[in-house]
Amino acid sequence: MFHKMESVTNVMEYETLAKEKLPKMIYDYYASGSEDQWTLQENRNAFSRILFRPRILVDVSNIDTTTSVLGFKVSMPIMVAPSAMQKMAHPEGENATARAASAAGTIMTLSSWGTSSVEEVASTGPGFRFFQLYVYKDRNVVLQLVKRAERAGFKAIALTVDTPRLGRREADIKNRFVLPPHLRLKNFEGLDLGKIDKTDDSGLASYVAGQVDRSLSWKDVKWLQTITHLPILLKGVLTAEDARLGVEAGAAGIIVSNHGARQLDYAPATVMALEEVAEAVNGRIPVFLDGGIRRGTDVFKALALGASGVFIGRPVVFSLAVDGEAGVRKVLQMLRDEFELTMALSGCRSIKEITRNHITTPWDPPRITPRL
Repeated sequence: MFHKMESVTNVMEYETLAKEKLPKMIYDYYASGSEDQWTLQENRNAFSRILFRPRILVDVSNIDTTTSVLGFKVSMPIMVAPSAMQKMAHPEGENATARAASAAGTIMTLSSWGTSSVEEVASTGPGFRFFQLYVYKDRNVVLQLVKRAERAGFKAIALTVDTPRLGRREADIKNRFVLPPHLRLKNFEGLDLGKIDKTDDSGLASYVAGQVDRSLSWKDVKWLQTITHLPILLKGVLTAEDARLGVEAGAAGIIVSNHGARQLDYAPATVMALEEVAEAVNGRIPVFLDGGIRRGTDVFKALALGASGVFIGRPVVFSLAVDGEAGVRKVLQMLRDEFELTMALSGCRSIKEITRNHITTPWDPPRITPRL
């Protein structure tokens, strides 16, 4: 494995290596999307239809990739998305991911369904961390979780809003997906909600049907603000209408997400929905994107379309599977290096210099060349 590791030159290669290494049930759980997996492909394909308008003869001897997210300074606008059950990928799971994100100077988001608890992740050392929240039918469970995240020093709540029910992930149904018996959803261990039992279906789908609240609505976003002082990001917004409602509801930010193409198939690629959301928000709160980021060029394109930053999911779990903490560090470093190079070759020295004029999209009106 070691010689292969040395020769990894891009993020996509980790997926190939992870597929060789992981049991099929686990690889399929991480890799698959819902139903026809059209959105899964489209999350990637959409980026390839956005092209650059690079500006030349700009002094790019100094490039600054730093930015701030909800007031927290990060080394780059690339952060770690919440991915569930990371100890299926590697024994150190979320703890390794937390250390890698911290070393890279960026934010990690811990999933509600982590195989490490908020306390365990906090104990890995310093770093800015967000907590992704699923709202359970038992609101007391939610209250306890949020309070524990606060006490553990987490800086924001990323509320998942696109999962009243779990998407139909046919690989998980075929494999009868279940959390391996030696693992637990650590945040729920003491609440007797830490196990995912084997069923004739996807074990996770059955768990969600039993525990997650389908009645979740805007009033619950308001309720959440009464139980925590932490800023709340709405994760899973794809339309201008919901973006506006989110701003009105007091959200601190929006994450344009289709849940890694694991929920509603034929939802648009996130980068196709991004500009609509950013325009509706109109700078009132920051807008982020996840889904399909595999290159530094993708990061630049998202920022040019109005995102303040991006989150990466699958690249983290695949690199974690292949090489633990070092793998995740390498993915974050590769993306940062590629992003910095894209900035230089586009003539941008800082994040604020990246503009809509640096890209062209299929939906742009035809350009009229000005007469000289």
